[in-house]
Amino acid sequence: MKMRIAAFAVLALVALDAHAEPSHGIAAFDQLKYPPDFSHFEYTNPDAPKGGTLSLVGSVAAYNASFLTFDTLNGYILKGNAAQGLHLVFDTLMTRATDEEDSLYGLVARSVEFSDGHATATFKLREAARFHDNTPLTSEDAAFSLEILQQHGHPLIRQNLRNISIIETPDAHTLTLRLEGPNPKDLATFAATTPIFSKAFYENRDFTEATLEPPLGSGPYRIDDFAPGRYITYKRVPEYWGADIPVNRGRWNFDAVRYEYFRDRTAQFEAFKAGAYRFREEFTSKVWATEYNFPAIEDGRVVKLALPNRLPSGAQGWFLNTRREKFSDPRVREALINAFDFEWSNRTLFYEIYIRTESFFENSPMKAEGLPSADEIALLEPWREQLPEEVFGEPYRPPVSDGSGKDRKLLRTAARLLDEAGWSIQDGERKNSDGTRLSIEFLIDQPTFERVLAPYIKNLEALGIEASIRLVDSAQYQERRKSFDYDVVAQRFAFAPIPGVEIRDFWTSPSANTPGSYNLSGIADPAADALTEAVLSAQTREEQITAARALDRVLRAGRYWVPHWYKAEYTLAFWDEFERPKIQPRYGRGVIDTWWHKSGNGEKSAQ
Repeated sequence: MKMRIAAFAVLALVALDAHAEPSHGIAAFDQLKYPPDFSHFEYTNPDAPKGGTLSLVGSVAAYNASFLTFDTLNGYILKGNAAQGLHLVFDTLMTRATDEEDSLYGLVARSVEFSDGHATATFKLREAARFHDNTPLTSEDAAFSLEILQQHGHPLIRQNLRNISIIETPDAHTLTLRLEGPNPKDLATFAATTPIFSKAFYENRDFTEATLEPPLGSGPYRIDDFAPGRYITYKRVPEYWGADIPVNRGRWNFDAVRYEYFRDRTAQFEAFKAGAYRFREEFTSKVWATEYNFPAIEDGRVVKLALPNRLPSGAQGWFLNTRREKFSDPRVREALINAFDFEWSNRTLFYEIYIRTESFFENSPMKAEGLPSADEIALLEPWREQLPEEVFGEPYRPPVSDGSGKDRKLLRTAARLLDEAGWSIQDGERKNSDGTRLSIEFLIDQPTFERVLAPYIKNLEALGIEASIRLVDSAQYQERRKSFDYDVVAQRFAFAPIPGVEIRDFWTSPSANTPGSYNLSGIADPAADALTEAVLSAQTREEQITAARALDRVLRAGRYWVPHWYKAEYTLAFWDEFERPKIQPRYGRGVIDTWWHKSGNGEKSAQ
């Protein structure tokens, strides 16, 4: 028996409870939809044929991945700009069911057993699991993966795994984790969805380095060919060991998945119209409203499809870097919110497609509304002296303008707030007592956002603020964002229906100065820290919703961002060569994993 003890803690491993029961899945509040003998997820088609290629521009970039380029195939460290789609190469202990709020089912692990109040999790691995070189995937590989991610992974991964204190491998197919902190089950969920690497593969390789050597994986796809910054193709593994297990039946149907890269969205769209790639999720309202009128649309070769998006839309906006002194006063930040005329932008620029974002948990029951409940007050009360009084009343909402593009009332309010914060008008310029002018630089990596920023900048200039746009290439943008070297950046964050430990990366004090974190504003508020832990340690969904609403009130009172907009749907366009299951997963699009190509070669998913 081999025991590994993380460097930050030395603890005795508690024996398993005598009556602990193994389970085929994990649910946040112990309610699994699918029974142990389920055959496949109901949103998949187990008879889907295999074949064809899905080529697309990616819409998700996790950890060190970039939307516009890539220079490494190591997507789980801070260094470099990783290719999108690397998750296709690696299996995990368990995988999510995207028709449930937050449930996992066994992938490499056939079962999980909790004991000691969920502080110990024991995973039993499938003996059939194999890497692509046909070597066995064992508990040693799973343990090695967690250890190396704890020590050298992307800071966001390291932070979320830090409370795994003991990793034990009693045999080749058993992995036991000792979980510390108030929410051990949540930690087990995160650990169960991290990639499993081959220990043997990395014996002679440095995991901490960016590299273009394809990694050895065990997932449904392997890297086929690629050109950095241009494209990467993943090829389906015909002998994939996990093709027949329930969580995979009807999934991973394309013979190849190819991600294309372009310098900007205009080039992306022109390439799509020409058929250079075949699937696109549209994020630009103007394009969706006015430019899908090319011949292939008119004759039916390209299909437009809007699907409901039931995920919390999270927070999208211009995040103000409070690490910089000029943004340290919330009155300055509120003034910047007042200067943005969403109503004019939505009508003039966005064709009234969007709804104004107000909450960090927009489009979900966790959004704070109205006066706080008695249970919310109970959570907020210990922090009353440190919090603005408004936290105990109606939650902050960005003001509604008159839609003129230059609402004088809101600009007067903004000017008053700036004056109160010590930024007065001196010779027509907004300056502080030292005579330093208030300047704001918006950091972007795509020119398409300039049309949205231009009218906003005019309003800022009317307030005496020196505002500018800095357009940089994707690599420089990623590096500056990782090191918090910016005044303002735009970002959208989306969260799971039931928040997990990853939310600490967005607004807690430890993440404020963690390179590469999603805490773009540098939020470091003890009340927010405590309420985040209340969200994560909730024993029921009702308790979690209450804690999230209290947290939302605190975050919104901080005026940390200029809120943008959202739409509760996916706007998709694709060449008419794909088919999809009749049921869309409630919390996802179903692309890439459940669609299939019409030219499938007849090979069926296992029954």
